Amino acid sequence: MCEYCGCTTTPEDIQIKDGKGVIRTRPADETSIEVLTGILDENDKLAGHIRDHLADHKVLAVNLMSSPGSGKTSLLEATIDALESKYRIAVIEGDLETENDADRIRAKGVPAIQVVTGQTCHLDANMVHDALHALDLSDVDILFIENVGNLVCPASFDLGQKANVVLLSSTEGDDKPAKYPVMFRGADLVLITKADLIPVLDDFNPENARRHIRELANDADAPEVSARRPETLEPWLHWLDHQVAEVKAASADRPAAHAHHHHHHDHGEHTHPHAHTHATILDH
Repeated sequence: MCEYCGCTTTPEDIQIKDGKGVIRTRPADETSIEVLTGILDENDKLAGHIRDHLADHKVLAVNLMSSPGSGKTSLLEATIDALESKYRIAVIEGDLETENDADRIRAKGVPAIQVVTGQTCHLDANMVHDALHALDLSDVDILFIENVGNLVCPASFDLGQKANVVLLSSTEGDDKPAKYPVMFRGADLVLITKADLIPVLDDFNPENARRHIRELANDADAPEVSARRPETLEPWLHWLDHQVAEVKAASADRPAAHAHHHHHHDHGEHTHPHAHTHATILDH
């Protein structure tokens, strides 16, 4: 976990339990909370700027989040195969190291910008802002942001996206939504991935996962999908169609687009001191 995202603190008291009740609480450190609040404020300002810029270009931005190994890149590959003749797609990849996932996307003929975050366990608005400079948004309909595999910290950072999609693999516990409430409470859509494995697993019940999501006061859909079975992707593809249509419709109500050079010159105004410490942007 990185030192910038609030892994070491939480607004609530930290509780120690022994199965019979709470036996100890430790209040979160007020100084840490104050620093975290400042970082998030700066991040949110830049995220708003990114959101406006994407809206000006009528680009749907989707933030894909999950634990490691849940199938985000495989889902993207299958999605590109299904939609490449319909939409112009670009991808921003976030990983601590390597350009492996971006290379897989590029092999599909889709532009992919890799953000190598080093020790930082999430993407933030500054990293996405830098990555956007390597993309021609006038040639993009859907921008997928594949966040670092982590069910904690990415939930706290607005990237300027229109929607959050959280993947829950059938190889994980169906109680993940209950264990990671912040992530799943903020999901606009949950995809239960690797659904082809559900029949051979005896410890994952999709209905239990959906119940936990509803208990978080989130009525987001949670369809079962498999990158290996394209026919299962229909609910996901239909959802994307709807999101793209909303972006196009909203653009008709927007004032004239901001001049692109403002996007570049605003950069320094929003940079927080940790933004570039660990992130490397790779476009090929």
